[in-house]
Amino acid sequence: MPVNKQKKAARYRGSHTHGGGAKKKRRGSGNRGGFGMAGTGKRAGQKKPSILTTVGNAYYGKSGFNRPKKVVKKIHAINILDLEKKLEFYVTQNLVKKDKDKYMINLSDLGYDKLLGAGLVTKKLEVKASWFSKKAKEKIEKAGGSLNN
Repeated sequence: MPVNKQKKAARYRGSHTHGGGAKKKRRGSGNRGGFGMAGTGKRAGQKKPSILTTVGNAYYGKSGFNRPKKVVKKIHAINILDLEKKLEFYVTQNLVKKDKDKYMINLSDLGYDKLLGAGLVTKKLEVKASWFSKKAKEKIEKAGGSLNN
């Protein structure tokens, strides 16, 4: 058994026919009759009887329709950890309001729909979010903040 077997494609390098005989023989779809329904048309009447007996009229034409796909809105979520990291940046950009020691956050203004509970809450947050997890609600309320829809 050879250790380093040469690939077939490498052996064909330099041969303009790649083992296919004459140049004309491996040209395009015409050599095999075409793609798909090719050959069942006006000048291929000899094939129609055999197709009709084996498959029936269902072979010709299209049938049915594709139902329109439902557009599913993707929910953009953020963890408490990431929210707290970016909090000062959001304040400088006027996306979050700071009132003494409390931060007023509207998640939809930041481009998020849901608040998740990963991370620690170190500041008082008053968050308005479309959705939030139970853990997020517990942690924010424990730190003296509030969550509402």
